[in-house]
Amino acid sequence: MESKSKSILKDGNISYIVPFILITTCFALWGFANDITNPMVKAFSKIFRMSVTEGALVQVAFYGGYFAMAFPAAIFIRRYSYKAGVMLGLGLYALGAFLFYPAMMTGSYYPFLLAYLILTCGLSFLETSSNPYILSMGSEATATRRLNLAQSFNPMGSLLGMYVAMIFIQNRLHPLDTAQRAELNQAEFEAIRDADLQTLIAPYLLIGLVTLLMLVVIRMTKMPKNKDMSHKIDFIPTLKRIFTRKHYREGVVTQFFYVGAQIMCWTFIIQYGTHLFMTMGMGEQEAEVLSQKYNIIAMTLFCISRFICTFLLRYLNPGNLLKILAVAAFCFTAGVIFLQNIWGMYCLVGVSACMSLMFPTIYGIALEGLGDDAKFGAAGLIMAILGGSVLPPVQAGIIDMKSVCGFPAVNLSFVLPLICFVIVAIYGQRTYSRFKQSRVTE
Repeated sequence: MESKSKSILKDGNISYIVPFILITTCFALWGFANDITNPMVKAFSKIFRMSVTEGALVQVAFYGGYFAMAFPAAIFIRRYSYKAGVMLGLGLYALGAFLFYPAMMTGSYYPFLLAYLILTCGLSFLETSSNPYILSMGSEATATRRLNLAQSFNPMGSLLGMYVAMIFIQNRLHPLDTAQRAELNQAEFEAIRDADLQTLIAPYLLIGLVTLLMLVVIRMTKMPKNKDMSHKIDFIPTLKRIFTRKHYREGVVTQFFYVGAQIMCWTFIIQYGTHLFMTMGMGEQEAEVLSQKYNIIAMTLFCISRFICTFLLRYLNPGNLLKILAVAAFCFTAGVIFLQNIWGMYCLVGVSACMSLMFPTIYGIALEGLGDDAKFGAAGLIMAILGGSVLPPVQAGIIDMKSVCGFPAVNLSFVLPLICFVIVAIYGQRTYSRFKQSRVTE
């Protein structure tokens, strides 16, 4: 057990500590972008006087960028290198963040969606490059543990993004609630809208500068090539090869539903909490800020659970642990649906502890044994992040119904994540079954 621990960032005499730290910092950077964005669905809905469904277009643009650029990113990485993919990703990330300023100047919603799309094209390059790069920094036997360790720093960036959204955006928006804004005349609406947009863009401009600095540091650092020697692009034959692997095909489908569940739980905790706390007599803005505090608690729990689960992977099969956590997430989500009190919110926070292991473990299981084909395999798994673009608008549409047969629509909407966790549990069980079968045949 001790030798495995020592070899997690070494391959023979080669140490990967410095490149591991630099690439892991990128995990925190895209975590920040993901989780400063989730509360923006509610913020944009209020600023532009839109429905929840229209506000959810933020997630369509955000995760649509992942989908659009995943395979172009894989081709670019195959032609050049993991390092080049990381650098291009950081450059597009910074460009998208800086585009928030001209978007603000237009006073319109849709330029912000374009900025999000460009920013997440950068994130697509980053994730398509960084995840398999981390997997390659050592032996394949420790690859899933190594990726879980790197992914443990992603929620740290997420926590910072949530905190910045709460303190520097949500707390500073004009206190008029949605109903009061609907009664404003055009001049009053535009004055408040413009002031709110100025508040909203500042954190994005700052993260753009930080991302540029990171780009310069990585450019100046010598990075290992690892299993990054082949630059031949056999796109169609490679796709045929990787999709003949059942565990990979199933992994892509499972990742689609997992990411959808994650984004729904972290985005609509604001709507869920706002509805709950307003029924307790709070004002809308106070309820929104309190909901974001619960979101931060959920992410803290997610972060702690990630480290615990990474440790448990030393003793438990990844598929088995994935199944156990998915079943627990299902039970918590059922509580979110049926408990119309503070215990429903506690259940929603508890779901995050169960989700901590899921993304990197599904990722690691799906890419197992792909070798250099992992570059294109990674792209398919990043495209599966489309689940975060497709499923949240469906949930938003349910929430906009307000009530279904006297049942709060915001509670009922969490039946979608419930279904997603069933699919994750099935993938975990199938993975564990393959593992047990392979042990019998050895």
